[in-house]
Amino acid sequence: MASKTNPFAFLQQVRSETSKVTWPSRRETMISTVMVLVMVIFAALFFFAADQLIGWLLGFVLNVGN
Repeated sequence: MASKTNPFAFLQQVRSETSKVTWPSRRETMISTVMVLVMVIFAALFFFAADQLIGWLLGFVLNVGN
């Protein structure tokens, strides 16, 4: 079982740990954001096209029996 720390000591530890973090610059954040958006758009288009193709193929196969 972990020992309990009072809230004041906990906040001091949190502040100490966050000062050790290497935060990204504004430019790095913007580049990462744009890269994520581009990949999301690419994935959405890919899955849309795959869904349309599978739907068309299923419709073709199921209508052949009629």
